[in-house]
Amino acid sequence: MEELARESISLLARSASHSDPPRLGSFGAVFIMLKSALGAGLLNFPWAFEKAGGVTTAISVELVSLVFLISGLVILGYASSVSRQKTYQDVVREVCGQAVGQLCEVCFCFNLFMISVAFLVVVQDQLEKLCVSLYETVTGSSEGEMPYHWYTDQRFALFIMCLVIILPLSIPKEIGIQKYTSVLGTLAATYLCVAVIVRYHLMESHTAIITPEHSQGVSSWASMFSVVPTICFGFQCHEACIAIYSSMENQKLSHWVLISVLSMFFCLLIYTLTGVYGFMTFGRAVASDILMSYPGNDVVMIISRLLFGFSIITIYPIILLLGRSVVLNLMLRVQRRRRGIVTHLFESRCRVVLTVIWISFTLLIAMFVPDMGQVISVIGGISAFFIFIFPGLCLLFIMQTENVSPRVRAVLPVWGVITIVVGAFIFGQSTTIAVMEIFQNI
Repeated sequence: MEELARESISLLARSASHSDPPRLGSFGAVFIMLKSALGAGLLNFPWAFEKAGGVTTAISVELVSLVFLISGLVILGYASSVSRQKTYQDVVREVCGQAVGQLCEVCFCFNLFMISVAFLVVVQDQLEKLCVSLYETVTGSSEGEMPYHWYTDQRFALFIMCLVIILPLSIPKEIGIQKYTSVLGTLAATYLCVAVIVRYHLMESHTAIITPEHSQGVSSWASMFSVVPTICFGFQCHEACIAIYSSMENQKLSHWVLISVLSMFFCLLIYTLTGVYGFMTFGRAVASDILMSYPGNDVVMIISRLLFGFSIITIYPIILLLGRSVVLNLMLRVQRRRRGIVTHLFESRCRVVLTVIWISFTLLIAMFVPDMGQVISVIGGISAFFIFIFPGLCLLFIMQTENVSPRVRAVLPVWGVITIVVGAFIFGQSTTIAVMEIFQNI
């Protein structure tokens, strides 16, 4: 996200100069792009491969999606250079107008809200497995013999964690912990990728691993496209890319294309390896959260659970801060128009109330969502706005004002329309599937 990207830029640049503004080289830009993209979405990829109908189909959809993902990054970098704005929302507002800019803010806030829900669902899943692991270690009993008590329920543990850890971290106006923990998401994702590959090659000596039952072909077009929301969630670094581009030493468009291609290639490599080996290990039995498929006493995966859990606990307040800032700024603008002044007390009260409301609602949804895949479908649908629709709109508006050759003016608007149509389809398809699955489980 933008805030993580800015902090990473500052940390990388600080060692080089204390007076000049942060400037990124190629390596730093690729690293921060990877850090912005890699995260909890990785847990869903093996399940998405199963839903898509197999490895070949899923990788094919990934490669096609990669064209649009890279295209979106390139368009946003170009839009940033034209508009001279340094945040996603400012670029969209400057290029596309106030109305589209307000729509971007709404989508931005809702997307962050649903990402917060997904993070809590992941933490809840890991708490469940860690509780089982602790019980088996202490008692020597198996998972099936574990008695149920309200105080051992993972939902109660999640509530305590939100109350004792996440709430105090989220209330402050500035979240300083990101300086030290924002790299954990990348570390957790890389570790999980390696662990899944290693566990696949060693699964014959681990009887707890389930024998794969591989899917046979694609049952329908809908199942094939079911991998797209996971791709959108996993590869989404488009909100952060403008902050990265505006801080680069070399802002030539050709160089930005190279940075975008390299970043997406390394993301593709990590996500595909995890998806392929996780799917081949468990087949149709794979869980929507790959870590839930492994036994609770697997030490290698316990480490992965702890890494992901701690990473999410520290990143959640940053996501909340970004979403809260959109709503808080709106409330402060209204207060300033009505009273002419905004007091520190009013700002503090609004910040605390918004924080409590945000955590409460995301916690309630996370407690009663049975499947992480449903949350990913909603997030993937909203992500289509940032990856497809808004970049496509930016391209259309820029072509109306920029002085370009007739050939370029004829081709690029067509690509902009294609991008918008694809994004609208992904949003509609993903959201419809998620709503249908939620109602089926009620």
